[in-house]
Amino acid sequence: MAGHSKWKNIQRRKNAQDAKKGKIFMRLAKELYVAAKDGGGDPEMNPSLRLAIDKAKASNMPNDNIERAIKKATGDLDGANYEEVVYEGYGPAGAAVMVELLTDNKNRAASDVRHAFSKHGGNLGENGCVAFMFDRRGYIVIERNTTETDEDTMMLTVAEAGAEEMEPSEEVFEIYTSPEQFQDVKKYLMDEGYQLETAEVTMFPQTYVSLSEDDENKMSRLIDRLEDLEDVQEIYHNAELNE
Repeated sequence: MAGHSKWKNIQRRKNAQDAKKGKIFMRLAKELYVAAKDGGGDPEMNPSLRLAIDKAKASNMPNDNIERAIKKATGDLDGANYEEVVYEGYGPAGAAVMVELLTDNKNRAASDVRHAFSKHGGNLGENGCVAFMFDRRGYIVIERNTTETDEDTMMLTVAEAGAEEMEPSEEVFEIYTSPEQFQDVKKYLMDEGYQLETAEVTMFPQTYVSLSEDDENKMSRLIDRLEDLEDVQEIYHNAELNE
């Protein structure tokens, strides 16, 4: 993973989400629902809910929408019953793909994902077929144009915060943490006055695969199709895509 910037993929996803703001709110509401249902409606006692609320606020989701999703989960309001499902498979040229969904209809979700894979040069696999190729890590991005801190100082600050590593580039500082230390590192950096462009716990491929131009186009279409599906929350893959 070292030396491979995730920032371009993050930007690609953000641009896609900005074009579908209503849909991303729906995805965030589902994530809030599941977090609150599994761990309770108090974010102080439920780290997963706290993370989901932070993510929703970072996407400018209205507070009323956030509260409504939590109340549905805790039984204060009627709502659908969502389940978490993960599908694993292979894209063009054998690229590993993981798709996380929150759905109230597993049959529909399975059919939609299977069709997307088969139509764009991929195929679904068994559970666990590619999961071992990914690591779950905290990921924080600070844009260089939001701080006057130099690289050496930032490296020291990140170490003091408890992060595992930092990768600097011309545009950003990319900071990686263990999932367990993510909230502490995030809070430390915010308390120090840094503006966090991105802060999330996500999946990283252990290695990346290069694709031909034709396979890269197919892979991009597969990702776009999966992103359009109603139940899809997150997509992880190990393909190198030139943006």
